[in-house]
Amino acid sequence: MGNSSVLLVATSVERTYQEVEAALSGDYEVVRLQTGKDVIEAIYTHNPAVIILDLQIGNMGGVATCLEVRLESRAERIPEQKVFLLLDREADVFLAQEAEADGWIVKPIDPLALQHLVVTETISQ
Repeated sequence: MGNSSVLLVATSVERTYQEVEAALSGDYEVVRLQTGKDVIEAIYTHNPAVIILDLQIGNMGGVATCLEVRLESRAERIPEQKVFLLLDREADVFLAQEAEADGWIVKPIDPLALQHLVVTETISQ
Protein backbone atom coordinates (compact mmCIF):
# COMPACT_ATOMS: atom_id res chain seq x y z
CA MET A 1 0.00 0.00 0.00
CA GLY A 2 0.99 3.62 0.10
CA ASN A 3 2.77 6.11 2.28
CA SER A 4 1.61 5.63 5.86
CA SER A 5 1.44 9.37 6.55
CA VAL A 6 -0.62 10.76 3.62
CA LEU A 7 -4.39 10.75 3.27
CA LEU A 8 -6.11 12.10 0.17
CA VAL A 9 -9.57 13.57 0.66
CA ALA A 10 -11.56 14.48 -2.45
CA THR A 11 -14.43 16.85 -1.76
CA SER A 12 -15.64 20.13 -3.19
CA VAL A 13 -17.36 21.02 0.11
CA GLU A 14 -15.22 23.05 2.50
CA ARG A 15 -17.07 21.90 5.63
CA THR A 16 -16.62 18.22 4.71
CA TYR A 17 -12.91 18.76 4.21
CA GLN A 18 -12.60 20.56 7.54
CA GLU A 19 -14.41 17.74 9.37
CA VAL A 20 -12.17 15.06 7.85
CA GLU A 21 -9.05 17.10 8.46
CA ALA A 22 -10.00 17.74 12.09
CA ALA A 23 -10.71 14.05 12.69
CA LEU A 24 -7.60 12.66 11.00
CA SER A 25 -4.85 15.30 10.86
CA GLY A 26 -3.26 13.92 14.02
CA ASP A 27 -2.71 10.58 12.28
CA TYR A 28 -2.13 11.72 8.68
CA GLU A 29 -0.97 14.55 6.47
CA VAL A 30 -4.30 15.40 4.85
CA VAL A 31 -4.11 16.45 1.18
CA ARG A 32 -7.26 17.92 -0.33
CA LEU A 33 -8.43 17.41 -3.88
CA GLN A 34 -11.42 19.30 -5.24
CA THR A 35 -12.34 16.95 -8.09
CA GLY A 36 -12.48 13.22 -8.67
CA LYS A 37 -10.45 13.50 -11.87
CA ASP A 38 -7.43 14.62 -9.81
CA VAL A 39 -7.29 11.46 -7.69
CA ILE A 40 -5.24 9.21 -10.01
CA GLU A 41 -2.56 11.87 -10.55
CA ALA A 42 -2.47 12.54 -6.79
CA ILE A 43 -1.89 8.82 -6.16
CA TYR A 44 1.26 9.04 -8.30
CA THR A 45 2.36 12.22 -6.53
CA HIS A 46 1.60 11.34 -2.89
CA ASN A 47 1.43 7.51 -2.72
CA PRO A 48 -1.28 7.78 -0.04
CA ALA A 49 -2.12 5.29 2.69
CA VAL A 50 -5.81 6.17 2.43
CA ILE A 51 -8.21 7.90 0.03
CA ILE A 52 -11.50 9.40 1.22
CA LEU A 53 -14.01 10.32 -1.47
CA ASP A 54 -17.10 12.43 -0.95
CA LEU A 55 -20.05 10.92 -2.81
CA GLN A 56 -20.75 14.25 -4.50
CA ILE A 57 -17.36 15.44 -5.79
CA GLY A 58 -17.50 18.21 -8.39
CA ASN A 59 -17.02 16.81 -11.87
CA MET A 60 -16.72 13.08 -11.12
CA GLY A 61 -18.62 11.51 -8.24
CA GLY A 62 -17.08 9.44 -5.48
CA VAL A 63 -18.49 6.17 -6.84
CA ALA A 64 -17.06 6.77 -10.32
CA THR A 65 -13.73 7.81 -8.81
CA CYS A 66 -13.60 4.70 -6.60
CA LEU A 67 -14.33 2.50 -9.64
CA GLU A 68 -11.57 4.26 -11.60
CA VAL A 69 -9.09 3.66 -8.75
CA ARG A 70 -10.05 -0.04 -8.71
CA LEU A 71 -9.68 -0.35 -12.50
CA GLU A 72 -6.30 1.40 -12.53
CA SER A 73 -5.09 -0.81 -9.70
CA ARG A 74 -6.22 -4.01 -11.44
CA ALA A 75 -4.40 -2.85 -14.58
CA GLU A 76 -1.31 -2.39 -12.36
CA ARG A 77 -0.96 1.28 -13.31
CA ILE A 78 -1.25 2.33 -9.66
CA PRO A 79 -0.65 0.45 -6.39
CA GLU A 80 -3.61 -1.03 -4.50
CA GLN A 81 -5.41 1.64 -2.45
CA LYS A 82 -7.63 1.80 0.64
CA VAL A 83 -10.68 3.83 -0.41
CA PHE A 84 -13.47 5.07 1.87
CA LEU A 85 -16.61 6.90 0.80
CA LEU A 86 -18.54 9.66 2.56
CA LEU A 87 -22.19 8.92 1.80
CA ASP A 88 -25.17 11.28 1.85
CA ARG A 89 -27.70 8.75 3.19
CA GLU A 90 -27.97 5.16 4.34
CA ALA A 91 -29.47 4.11 0.98
CA ASP A 92 -26.12 4.98 -0.66
CA VAL A 93 -24.42 2.01 1.04
CA PHE A 94 -25.40 -0.08 -1.99
CA LEU A 95 -23.41 2.28 -4.22
CA ALA A 96 -20.37 2.03 -1.94
CA GLN A 97 -20.52 -1.76 -2.05
CA GLU A 98 -20.86 -1.77 -5.84
CA ALA A 99 -17.86 0.56 -6.12
CA GLU A 100 -15.84 -1.87 -3.96
CA ALA A 101 -15.10 0.76 -1.31
CA ASP A 102 -13.19 -0.55 1.70
CA GLY A 103 -15.59 1.27 4.01
CA TRP A 104 -17.94 4.21 4.33
CA ILE A 105 -19.47 6.72 6.70
CA VAL A 106 -22.90 8.28 6.26
CA LYS A 107 -22.84 12.06 6.76
CA PRO A 108 -23.00 13.97 8.99
CA ILE A 109 -19.49 12.81 9.82
CA ASP A 110 -18.96 11.32 13.27
CA PRO A 111 -15.26 12.14 13.87
CA LEU A 112 -14.66 9.18 16.18
CA ALA A 113 -16.34 6.74 13.80
CA LEU A 114 -14.31 8.11 10.87
CA GLN A 115 -11.09 7.91 12.84
CA HIS A 116 -11.87 4.37 13.97
CA LEU A 117 -12.78 3.24 10.44
CA VAL A 118 -9.74 4.73 8.73
CA VAL A 119 -7.10 4.02 11.36
CA THR A 120 -8.35 0.47 12.09
CA GLU A 121 -8.68 -0.49 8.42
CA THR A 122 -5.30 0.99 7.54
CA ILE A 123 -3.53 -0.79 10.39
CA SER A 124 -5.13 -4.11 9.40
CA GLN A 125 -3.62 -3.97 5.94
